[in-house]
Amino acid sequence: MRVRDTVGRMSVRVGTLVLGCMLAACGAGDRGAAPPATTPVTSVPTNASGTGPADPSGSPSADPSAAPSAEPSAEPRRVTLVATGDVLLHPPLWAQAKADAARTGRGDLDFAPMLAPIRPIVAGADLALCHLETPLAAASGPFRGYPLFSGPPQVVDALDRTGYDACSTASNHTFDQGAAGIRRTLDALDDAGIAHAGSARTAEEAARTTVVDVHGVRVALLSYTYGFNGNSYPGGDRWRADVIDERRILAEAAAAREDGAEIVVLSLHWGTEYVQTPNKQQVDVSRRLARSTDIDVIISHHAHVVEPIRKIGRTWVVYGLGNLMAWHSTPGDPNAEGLLVRFTFTETKAHRFAVTTAEYEPIMVARAAPIRVLDVPKALRDGRYGSSTRARLQAALDRTTRVVTSLGADDDGLVPITAG
Repeated sequence: MRVRDTVGRMSVRVGTLVLGCMLAACGAGDRGAAPPATTPVTSVPTNASGTGPADPSGSPSADPSAAPSAEPSAEPRRVTLVATGDVLLHPPLWAQAKADAARTGRGDLDFAPMLAPIRPIVAGADLALCHLETPLAAASGPFRGYPLFSGPPQVVDALDRTGYDACSTASNHTFDQGAAGIRRTLDALDDAGIAHAGSARTAEEAARTTVVDVHGVRVALLSYTYGFNGNSYPGGDRWRADVIDERRILAEAAAAREDGAEIVVLSLHWGTEYVQTPNKQQVDVSRRLARSTDIDVIISHHAHVVEPIRKIGRTWVVYGLGNLMAWHSTPGDPNAEGLLVRFTFTETKAHRFAVTTAEYEPIMVARAAPIRVLDVPKALRDGRYGSSTRARLQAALDRTTRVVTSLGADDDGLVPITAG
């Protein structure tokens, strides 16, 4: 996690792993082609506030090509990763952010109070990963919801203040606002010091794999989507975002390993909307990807409802995290529910890590004002239901637990963060 004011968060350095062949020069820019040999990672250290490179030039402070040496220690190195579901900004969320800003005095829109109930877990992670599904507008708007999203960029400040260190960005909505929407989104994340993976402003950026350095552990972030709702690649540039392609995913994961990544996190935007069981693509492809020793964990988005978690060999697969922030017009309680997962990685041999603890926490968007993302077990335990009710929260807890464990993840060691 990045250094943040008074909470003692450690430095996360954002780096890039450059593919040996720039995509713009590889045939017709085909993102499905496997990459050739790679060149070393370039790491950029954050400054004391965690909001940018310490050197304004962005130049690396040391030769990053050498893998970090493991210091002799009585305890193995450990990293905790927290991941959550879709950030999908619908108009009711903007209205709540406006009301909260009037109360807090933080600009025109303040989304941070919505996320405050889950902040303790998010901020407590070594690396917290969100999924920013939609492109962002200019600060003054205009803002748009479904079907061609253009969300308020003020949400990025809230993600930063909640404790998120990185966001995946490849989704079916990535192209909703064309190249300008991609640029605004990634610029806003850069300004906040939040790393990102899955979409790109330039061919050079597309040819790099995002690597974050957490306590000296190099973590590669990969992000891909099933498609773009029929929207064309902006300018015909097929490097703009990453499409799910097994061969490419495996090649990029292997390349990240070769260039020093010690943990590889794969984010996939896929599944069937509003269906709480994985579809055939998810089952078949995840099974094959999980055989790779280069991929440590697979986390998924898009369905807007919680899906099961499963362990395949050594690899944990989260088939669907549901929503983090959303307000769907589609009827049904499950699309207000989501999941927070926390994985503890422990170094088992030099520069190789394995998940030694897998945990989950049901969360839920309480839709009545004030809209809040509630930590469901904690709200039930403390008797603080916000604008929801005990019965509604209990139903969310029961349903989420049943779905998450339906493929036997609890038998493989998955446990709740907050015990019932």
